[in-house]
Amino acid sequence: MSHHFDTPTAQEDPRINVCDFYLFRGRPGFTVMAMTVNPDAGISGPDTFRDEGLYAFRFDLNNDAREELTFKFRFSAPTHAEGDEHRHVQTFELRRATGAAALKGADGELLLSGRTGEIAQGAHGVMVYAGLAPDLFAGDAAALGAFRNALFKDNKFDPAAFQNHKNFFARRNVTAIVLEVPSHSIGRGHVHAWATASLYGHAPEVQVSRWGLPLITNIFMPDLGMREDFNRAGPHEDLKRFAPQIGQVAEKVTALASSASSPADYAKQLVARLCPTTLPYELDTAAAFDFAGFNGRGLTDDAMDVMLTLTTNTALGDGVAPDPTRTKAEFPYFGVPYTAAEQADVTPARPPAKK
Repeated sequence: MSHHFDTPTAQEDPRINVCDFYLFRGRPGFTVMAMTVNPDAGISGPDTFRDEGLYAFRFDLNNDAREELTFKFRFSAPTHAEGDEHRHVQTFELRRATGAAALKGADGELLLSGRTGEIAQGAHGVMVYAGLAPDLFAGDAAALGAFRNALFKDNKFDPAAFQNHKNFFARRNVTAIVLEVPSHSIGRGHVHAWATASLYGHAPEVQVSRWGLPLITNIFMPDLGMREDFNRAGPHEDLKRFAPQIGQVAEKVTALASSASSPADYAKQLVARLCPTTLPYELDTAAAFDFAGFNGRGLTDDAMDVMLTLTTNTALGDGVAPDPTRTKAEFPYFGVPYTAAEQADVTPARPPAKK
């Protein structure tokens, strides 16, 4: 559960629940960014995007924890595909915004338009796919829940919670937005990025979900109110508003695990790595999200093990990993979604959401 169903808002409308964010090198000279929404799409939730939603990839180019560049997506209301009343189709527009337009609103230079379920191509090699995709996040959600209960309710460090090795997300789908652009259209060198979903309709824009690093809410924030606040905030607010909570959890768990000579000092080091909560990446380099450092995130990086190990300062993992056979070497890099036959015995992650 990277950020799957992590807030009441996300549970009410999974279409605006940013589950995961990936950033990596694609074709030579190109950068790929991808976000997923709709956890357990088609079973526990819809398989469409919200037509009053604004989905954005945001880039901090000067290390001030604010976006100077944003790629924005808006979708039409869904319609039934011709000849198939069970499949929905939406049109979309992709815009690139800089300066003040990068911070708020739907304005920006129109790069291309397309339809969900199809690969759209624009000028200068820009490519987009938006539609159903396999969920590539892997994790033992039940084990993480047991581990958190032990930590927050029983004041206990319980690594044995992760002995079952069951990938809760196996054979589940999400909806993905995958964008590949020339790297120079982003910038050069080191950047920091994150993904957001906002409501943008008749009322002023309201951000409701964001993703910079995995499992921040699900590991460090047991309070649902704080999770909502985090998802509606920007990275420039993290050090003041959320770093103390992250530090307290890191200090507590390393003290209980006896895994740091000074839990307080370790907590400070971890906070410095996690806040502001953005994904760092050196453009045109191989992505790697691992213990040694964060440099983007590939589709098969095992984010759960990395975050558990960093949080506890122990070699802690859940024994499951993303399935590389459900990826592709070429755009859109996500493999084909799971079929109804493959999901025949998959139980809903939660009661189905309203579509």
